[in-house]
Amino acid sequence: MHTLQDVRNEGAAPGLRERKKQATRAALAEAAVRLAAEHGAENVTVEAISEAAGVSPRTFFNYFDSHDDAFVMIDRGIGERVRRAVREAPASVTALDAVREALATELADVVEEQREIWDLRAAVLQRSPHLLVRGMGAHMTEELELAEAIAERLGAPAFRTAEGERVSRRPGPCAHVPDTSALGLYPRLLAAVGTTAVRVAVEHWCAQGPEATFPDIFRRAFALLAAGLPEPPADG
Repeated sequence: MHTLQDVRNEGAAPGLRERKKQATRAALAEAAVRLAAEHGAENVTVEAISEAAGVSPRTFFNYFDSHDDAFVMIDRGIGERVRRAVREAPASVTALDAVREALATELADVVEEQREIWDLRAAVLQRSPHLLVRGMGAHMTEELELAEAIAERLGAPAFRTAEGERVSRRPGPCAHVPDTSALGLYPRLLAAVGTTAVRVAVEHWCAQGPEATFPDIFRRAFALLAAGLPEPPADG
């Protein structure tokens, strides 16, 4: 019988080349956020970010599609690895546990190691509404793609059109809403709740003292979800 430890162990560790790519991307994102926190995102150029990270501007665009993406720290690689882990988790593992372990594997070290950068990023986004909107859009895209992975795991058919676009079939106020009817409610809800649990866990961890650890708070959040969100005791 597969265990949750099997889920973690079955994922191959990234090779040296992939680790170098991840390190370069992280260095660029950190440089962008630090410069934006000091000078304002609108005053920071790709050249300045690249110089601070010790790479060329050409290299910058190997990791980010645009100048703004570096500030919102959109890492498609993380989302892709999470979705792959969800799809490939043993059948004996529930979808909720598969999502939890996939997210925990990606976040366990990153969050605590980058606490200062996450705080700076939040300040940068608050001062730049257009970046905040961009970040929210990226988050919604990642959430929907996670829902697709969950639906695939549960045997639901794909719902993309031949052109790879999501299209609403409903007129009126629903016209702008993606048509996700083929996914079903459960995958959409699990993806939304799971990603929200990550955000809330990060925020709660940031508000705690130094004795708090993110993995503990993260797992407490998912334990509450698995238990159906029971109300805490009145004195808790």
